[in-house]
Amino acid sequence: MNIRQSGRIIFPTEFFQQDVLQLAPALLGKILVRKFDDETIGRFRIIETEAYRGEEDKACHACKGRTKRTEAMYHSGGKIYVYLIYGMYWMLNIVSGKENEPQAVLIRGVEGISGPGRIGKKLLLDKGFYGENLPSSRIWIEDDEFIPEYITTPRIGIDYAGEWKDLEWRFVVLKS
Repeated sequence: MNIRQSGRIIFPTEFFQQDVLQLAPALLGKILVRKFDDETIGRFRIIETEAYRGEEDKACHACKGRTKRTEAMYHSGGKIYVYLIYGMYWMLNIVSGKENEPQAVLIRGVEGISGPGRIGKKLLLDKGFYGENLPSSRIWIEDDEFIPEYITTPRIGIDYAGEWKDLEWRFVVLKS
Protein backbone atom coordinates (compact mmCIF):
# COMPACT_ATOMS: atom_id res chain seq x y z
CA MET A 1 0.00 0.00 0.00
CA ASN A 2 1.37 3.41 -0.96
CA ILE A 3 1.48 6.29 1.49
CA ARG A 4 -0.32 9.49 0.48
CA GLN A 5 1.00 12.77 1.77
CA SER A 6 -0.23 16.17 0.51
CA GLY A 7 -1.62 14.52 -2.63
CA ARG A 8 1.67 12.79 -3.38
CA ILE A 9 2.15 9.02 -3.45
CA ILE A 10 5.20 7.93 -1.43
CA PHE A 11 6.43 4.37 -1.84
CA PRO A 12 6.50 2.41 1.44
CA THR A 13 9.40 0.18 2.44
CA GLU A 14 7.59 -2.91 1.11
CA PHE A 15 7.75 -1.57 -2.46
CA PHE A 16 11.52 -2.05 -2.43
CA GLN A 17 11.28 -5.69 -1.33
CA GLN A 18 11.11 -6.99 -4.87
CA ASP A 19 13.85 -8.52 -6.97
CA VAL A 20 16.40 -5.99 -8.19
CA LEU A 21 15.68 -6.84 -11.84
CA GLN A 22 12.09 -5.74 -11.25
CA LEU A 23 12.87 -2.76 -9.03
CA ALA A 24 15.57 -1.17 -11.22
CA PRO A 25 13.22 -0.53 -14.18
CA ALA A 26 10.27 0.18 -11.85
CA LEU A 27 12.19 3.16 -10.41
CA LEU A 28 12.51 4.80 -13.82
CA GLY A 29 10.33 7.88 -14.04
CA LYS A 30 9.80 7.99 -10.27
CA ILE A 31 10.66 11.08 -8.24
CA LEU A 32 13.62 10.94 -5.87
CA VAL A 33 12.91 13.48 -3.13
CA ARG A 34 15.52 14.96 -0.80
CA LYS A 35 14.66 17.22 2.13
CA PHE A 36 17.79 19.17 2.99
CA ASP A 37 18.88 20.43 6.41
CA ASP A 38 17.63 23.95 5.56
CA GLU A 39 14.13 22.45 4.97
CA THR A 40 14.24 22.96 1.18
CA ILE A 41 13.00 20.08 -0.91
CA GLY A 42 14.56 18.85 -4.14
CA ARG A 43 12.66 16.58 -6.53
CA PHE A 44 14.53 14.64 -9.19
CA ARG A 45 13.02 12.30 -11.80
CA ILE A 46 15.02 9.07 -12.03
CA ILE A 47 16.12 8.37 -15.62
CA GLU A 48 18.87 5.77 -15.25
CA THR A 49 19.44 2.83 -12.91
CA GLU A 50 21.69 -0.23 -12.68
CA ALA A 51 20.95 -3.55 -10.98
CA TYR A 52 23.46 -5.42 -8.81
CA ARG A 53 22.34 -8.86 -7.76
CA GLY A 54 23.86 -11.13 -5.17
CA GLU A 55 27.14 -12.73 -4.26
CA GLU A 56 27.35 -14.47 -7.64
CA ASP A 57 27.32 -11.12 -9.53
CA LYS A 58 31.03 -10.25 -9.86
CA ALA A 59 30.14 -6.54 -10.30
CA CYS A 60 28.19 -6.45 -7.02
CA HIS A 61 29.99 -5.44 -3.83
CA ALA A 62 28.42 -8.50 -2.18
CA CYS A 63 30.50 -10.82 -4.41
CA LYS A 64 33.12 -10.74 -1.66
CA GLY A 65 30.53 -11.76 0.94
CA ARG A 66 29.08 -10.05 3.95
CA THR A 67 31.38 -7.31 5.22
CA LYS A 68 31.04 -4.12 7.24
CA ARG A 69 30.77 -2.23 3.94
CA THR A 70 28.07 -4.49 2.45
CA GLU A 71 26.02 -5.19 5.59
CA ALA A 72 23.13 -2.95 4.48
CA MET A 73 22.77 -4.97 1.27
CA TYR A 74 21.93 -8.06 3.33
CA HIS A 75 18.88 -6.42 4.88
CA SER A 76 15.46 -6.60 3.26
CA GLY A 77 14.72 -4.03 0.58
CA GLY A 78 14.04 -0.44 1.50
CA LYS A 79 17.40 0.58 2.96
CA ILE A 80 19.88 3.07 1.58
CA TYR A 81 23.31 1.73 0.67
CA VAL A 82 25.86 4.49 0.10
CA TYR A 83 29.56 4.09 -0.49
CA LEU A 84 32.39 6.47 -1.25
CA ILE A 85 34.39 6.37 -4.49
CA TYR A 86 37.54 8.29 -5.36
CA GLY A 87 37.48 9.60 -1.81
CA MET A 88 34.89 12.22 -2.76
CA TYR A 89 31.63 10.88 -4.26
CA TRP A 90 28.87 9.12 -2.33
CA MET A 91 26.98 6.68 -4.55
CA LEU A 92 23.25 6.24 -3.86
CA ASN A 93 21.90 2.70 -3.97
CA ILE A 94 18.55 1.34 -2.87
CA VAL A 95 18.62 -2.12 -1.33
CA SER A 96 16.04 -4.45 -2.85
CA GLY A 97 14.77 -7.98 -2.41
CA LYS A 98 14.64 -10.19 0.63
CA GLU A 99 16.81 -10.33 3.73
CA ASN A 100 20.14 -12.16 3.24
CA GLU A 101 19.84 -11.90 -0.57
CA PRO A 102 22.10 -8.89 -1.24
CA GLN A 103 20.80 -6.74 -4.07
CA ALA A 104 20.79 -3.03 -4.79
CA VAL A 105 19.82 -0.51 -7.45
CA LEU A 106 22.36 2.19 -8.23
CA ILE A 107 20.71 5.51 -9.07
CA ARG A 108 22.86 6.46 -12.04
CA GLY A 109 20.95 9.39 -13.53
CA VAL A 110 18.19 11.88 -12.77
CA GLU A 111 16.85 14.61 -15.04
CA GLY A 112 19.49 17.30 -15.34
CA ILE A 113 22.23 15.28 -13.61
CA SER A 114 24.17 12.51 -15.34
CA GLY A 115 26.40 10.29 -13.26
CA PRO A 116 25.95 8.77 -9.82
CA GLY A 117 28.80 10.79 -8.29
CA ARG A 118 27.17 14.05 -9.35
CA ILE A 119 23.85 12.86 -7.92
CA GLY A 120 25.45 12.11 -4.56
CA LYS A 121 27.05 15.55 -4.56
CA LYS A 122 23.78 17.33 -5.46
CA LEU A 123 21.89 15.41 -2.76
CA LEU A 124 24.59 16.18 -0.19
CA LEU A 125 24.92 12.50 0.66
CA ASP A 126 27.36 11.26 3.27
CA LYS A 127 27.98 8.12 5.32
CA GLY A 128 25.12 9.12 7.63
CA PHE A 129 22.66 7.84 5.00
CA TYR A 130 24.10 4.32 5.16
CA GLY A 131 21.38 1.89 6.24
CA GLU A 132 18.65 4.54 6.43
CA ASN A 133 15.11 3.27 5.83
CA LEU A 134 13.00 4.40 2.91
CA PRO A 135 10.94 6.42 3.24
CA SER A 136 12.65 8.64 5.81
CA SER A 137 12.22 12.24 6.84
CA ARG A 138 15.02 13.34 4.51
CA ILE A 139 14.85 11.03 1.48
CA TRP A 140 12.04 9.13 -0.22
CA ILE A 141 10.63 8.06 -3.60
CA GLU A 142 7.34 9.41 -4.96
CA ASP A 143 5.14 8.20 -7.79
CA ASP A 144 3.38 10.65 -10.08
CA GLU A 145 2.25 7.72 -12.25
CA PHE A 146 4.51 8.66 -15.17
CA ILE A 147 5.62 5.51 -16.99
CA PRO A 148 8.54 6.15 -19.34
CA GLU A 149 9.82 4.11 -22.26
CA TYR A 150 13.31 2.77 -21.66
CA ILE A 151 16.10 0.66 -23.07
CA THR A 152 18.49 -1.78 -21.44
CA THR A 153 22.27 -1.81 -21.93
CA PRO A 154 25.28 -3.40 -20.25
CA ARG A 155 26.33 -1.78 -16.99
CA ILE A 156 29.09 0.83 -17.02
CA GLY A 157 32.58 0.80 -15.49
CA ILE A 158 32.74 -2.85 -14.48
CA ASP A 159 35.22 -4.33 -16.94
CA TYR A 160 36.74 -6.31 -14.05
CA ALA A 161 33.53 -8.36 -13.70
CA GLY A 162 34.16 -10.82 -16.54
CA GLU A 163 31.00 -12.10 -18.22
CA TRP A 164 28.90 -10.14 -15.71
CA LYS A 165 29.84 -6.88 -17.48
CA ASP A 166 27.82 -7.91 -20.53
CA LEU A 167 24.48 -8.35 -18.77
CA GLU A 168 21.97 -5.69 -19.79
CA TRP A 169 21.17 -4.62 -16.25
CA ARG A 170 21.38 -0.88 -16.93
CA PHE A 171 18.01 0.79 -17.54
CA VAL A 172 17.85 4.13 -19.33
CA VAL A 173 14.79 6.29 -20.06
CA LEU A 174 14.45 7.16 -23.75
CA LYS A 175 14.44 10.84 -24.56
CA SER A 176 10.97 12.00 -25.54
